Amino acid sequence: MNLRIKLFTAFLGLVIIPLFILGIITFFVTFRSIETKYSQQTQYSLKSIGYSIKNVFQEMDNVTDNGIAKGVFQAALSAKDPDSQDLTATTQLELNANQKNFRSLLYSHPAIDYAFLYNIHGGRKSNVTAIFNKENFETLPYEQFREHPLYNEVMSLNGQPKWIAPHEYPELTGSDNVFTQIRLIKELSNLERVGVLVVQIKNWELEKIFTNLKLGSNMRDTRFMLVNDNGLILYDYQEELDGQQIGTYMPKEWQSGQAYRSFKSKFNGQESVVSIYKLQDFSWSLVSITSWNYLSQEVTTFAKWFVAIICICVLTAMLFNFIFMNRITGTIGVIVRFMRKVESGDLGARVDEKGDDELLLLQKGFNNQMDKINELFEQVKREQLQKANAELRVLQAQIKPHFLFNTLESINVLAVQNEGRKVSEMVLRLASILRISIQDKEEIKLRLEVEHLRNYLEIQKFRFDDLFDYELDVPAEMMDCLLLKLTLQPLVENSIQHGFEGIDYKGRITVTGRLTPQQILLRVEDNGIGMTNEQLASIQYAELEDPAEGPVAAYPSHERRGLGLRSVYDRLRFQYGAKYGLFICSQPGQGTIIQCVIPRYGAGDPGEIEGAIG
Repeated sequence: MNLRIKLFTAFLGLVIIPLFILGIITFFVTFRSIETKYSQQTQYSLKSIGYSIKNVFQEMDNVTDNGIAKGVFQAALSAKDPDSQDLTATTQLELNANQKNFRSLLYSHPAIDYAFLYNIHGGRKSNVTAIFNKENFETLPYEQFREHPLYNEVMSLNGQPKWIAPHEYPELTGSDNVFTQIRLIKELSNLERVGVLVVQIKNWELEKIFTNLKLGSNMRDTRFMLVNDNGLILYDYQEELDGQQIGTYMPKEWQSGQAYRSFKSKFNGQESVVSIYKLQDFSWSLVSITSWNYLSQEVTTFAKWFVAIICICVLTAMLFNFIFMNRITGTIGVIVRFMRKVESGDLGARVDEKGDDELLLLQKGFNNQMDKINELFEQVKREQLQKANAELRVLQAQIKPHFLFNTLESINVLAVQNEGRKVSEMVLRLASILRISIQDKEEIKLRLEVEHLRNYLEIQKFRFDDLFDYELDVPAEMMDCLLLKLTLQPLVENSIQHGFEGIDYKGRITVTGRLTPQQILLRVEDNGIGMTNEQLASIQYAELEDPAEGPVAAYPSHERRGLGLRSVYDRLRFQYGAKYGLFICSQPGQGTIIQCVIPRYGAGDPGEIEGAIG
């Protein structure tokens, strides 16, 4: 994943997504808070409405209490002519004082629609005595009323009023939207049951209550209803659902009994908040239904703005990423590509310096760093060259005094023994060795190196005739290849000095050569004492893996295996690269194999080495 995608992903993951999640949480918490707050507010409103409705009924209870206390109803029931008791038809002059007072009280309540009495003792043509007349309304005969379930309930109340809402008992109250009070009438002197009073009032007072209640846009989105315990809608303020079952409009089953409850549900297919308040002393409940869209419209508007802002933020982030971040990440990407070139070995890679901000400093820093690295490489190269030359001179100095001294001593012995031919051979071989050693050329042909090695072995074999034998097997086609001088002789010297130390059998040194398309392989093998795993581990092979060429050469870490071995390794590695040099394989009692790997090129091909190692 590149830097541009990472930055954009980080912006989304650390800014946009947390902001979006916070907005969603706030949105749902706000919705829940709205529902809770509205439920509490509706509870207070419904309690207030219920209190007002109870006062309306209580006031009418007081009116009928007044008529009972003054004996108006008892007198009407005991009158010889019941029809003369109609307070709407009788003239003011025909009424007694109590009737006059009660009539004035009734006329002060214009909501009264109809009032009549049932005479429970009978004895007349009709058991119904009209108190307040009503056109086109026929009362339920007393005989049928006695069979009605309300009759026993009214009797059990023993004078307390029983209120009936519209549509509950239409056979008794008719089809008009009226509330009906039914109560038992007793004789004041002996408390004997004499009749049943039925008073109907219009729903004007309820309409006044809801009209005076201001909620939302004149209650446009709120519906108030009066519902009995069976789910029958007794009164709908909007006059649409009167007489219907509320369960047909609401999926949730209708339940009554709790003092107050509020929940969110669908009503008539629209998401709404339904609040139910149980009226005390009545089998009715006030129901408030408010559209959820009306309650949440402000939050919904806020949510739309929030989503719009989030979208703008995302678009801005993408624009910022494509316009501004492209320059930053593009410059960094260019620097990364040049760094990869450096990793692949192109130390001359340089970045074009552009801009006038920190990116310019980064580009200059990269270029300056590469300049310093090149300087350090050149310095290391010079130091390595000086070190190799110094070690070569040390090696040559070691050969000259030590080997020269021993060889001259051997020649002296031959001269004393009058071995003139052998003296001449030894002198010629020593001269050849010295001639090659003091040449200024760094590289010589393999033919000269083999000749130098043969002269060295012959001299050493004369000195240690019974110690070892040797064999040189180098193909003729390899003789014109170039290699560093004094490469094979130190390896053979290492075998003689260390491999054959303390052996009780005759040693053998075999030097072989082999060509590959790209390399020259020279192997020095002896049957000496070999090396243990610990000794090999102490040499510390530098097994740096190259994908194309395999492991690099071994690097001896201790001088105890001979200065010549270390010098040959350093010179080969410095001259040809890390994948060339010496590879050592040994086992105690099985001898040692040292393989020298160098690039293949011959005299007159100065560019071949660069193609082979670079």
